Amino acid sequence: MTQNPLSAYRRITIKIGSALLVDKAGKLRAEWLAQLAEDIAALKAEGREVVIVSSGAIALGRSLLGLSALTLTLEQSQAAASAGQIALSQAWADALGRHQIVTGQILITPNITEERRYFLNARTTIQTLLSLGAVPIINENDSVATAEIRYGDNDRLSARVATMIEADLLILLSDIDGLYTAPPAKDPNAAHIPVVDAITPAIEAMAGGAASHLSRGGMTTKVEAGKIATLAGTAMIIAKGTEPHPLRRLTEGGLHTLFKASTARAQSRKRWILGTLAVAGKLQLDAGAVRALRQGRSLLPIGVTKISGTFERGDTVSITDPEGREIARGLAGLDSDDARLVMGKRSEFIGDLIGVGNRSEMVHRDNLVLVSTTEEVE
Repeated sequence: MTQNPLSAYRRITIKIGSALLVDKAGKLRAEWLAQLAEDIAALKAEGREVVIVSSGAIALGRSLLGLSALTLTLEQSQAAASAGQIALSQAWADALGRHQIVTGQILITPNITEERRYFLNARTTIQTLLSLGAVPIINENDSVATAEIRYGDNDRLSARVATMIEADLLILLSDIDGLYTAPPAKDPNAAHIPVVDAITPAIEAMAGGAASHLSRGGMTTKVEAGKIATLAGTAMIIAKGTEPHPLRRLTEGGLHTLFKASTARAQSRKRWILGTLAVAGKLQLDAGAVRALRQGRSLLPIGVTKISGTFERGDTVSITDPEGREIARGLAGLDSDDARLVMGKRSEFIGDLIGVGNRSEMVHRDNLVLVSTTEEVE
């Protein structure tokens, strides 16, 4: 008997792409949604909690408002999202309601997951819905989002949501059944990869571009989502969603790629830092500072050799090794102007440069987490 790949997971986040929910004419694929709802009901009957991150609002709204799918202004996209969100929410409520499952809609913008207070509030709402047996339906709030302030794809949004609620597994249902060594549409010799132990530069290089006219992301954004999820302790599966009963097919051994989670789940605050999308600056270190971080120490100015970007204290910064490879992320202890003043200086001289009483760490170890290994900085 084929082993069920979902058997080890209790709390599951499932991302549904626009092209799965909405056909090329802008109409809801109601029969497919009904079959998916049946699959979700089966998971809940087994005692699993399910969160849905659903695309489709703009695609549905375009059809409702008679807008072209090819030429939309920002204002038209926002209007389409506004109309489509109502239709999308109702579609999910109807489909799951047939199985006596209550849904709750949550619309998210990047600031909700990037700002700690909003992050905690959103997490509490989702967890409360789950505790009451409901299925939260989450989407980016495209009716107010702008091109400059948005996720731009629901792959990364779903990873942020999954890590926020400490999901055991993130499933990305797509038009492809997993990761291949090359885009299979372009390379007939591309080989399917069933398991990814860690997302390395070689794995990232295998990702291709978007394949669907309705999709904003391709395999690249899915691998980026995998980095967010797996480093925070959430496993991820990419599976084909275009066929009937996609979750049932998955449980029965359907082809997919499993991205294994980090062996140690990060603490809540560090999961939030790991998944932050808005990186404000970059700190490049010497080899000694890299060793210090791996030993669990704070990042001191003396080990910083280069600073890029403009950031305030508390902003997220990327921390790289001497070759420029990202090894950690953290919350800046100094703004970028002060950081440049003290860069490369010993701690005893910092008070003279930026004033006594200011913190001497570039990034305190409590606000720092490694991203290049499965070990966490404590």
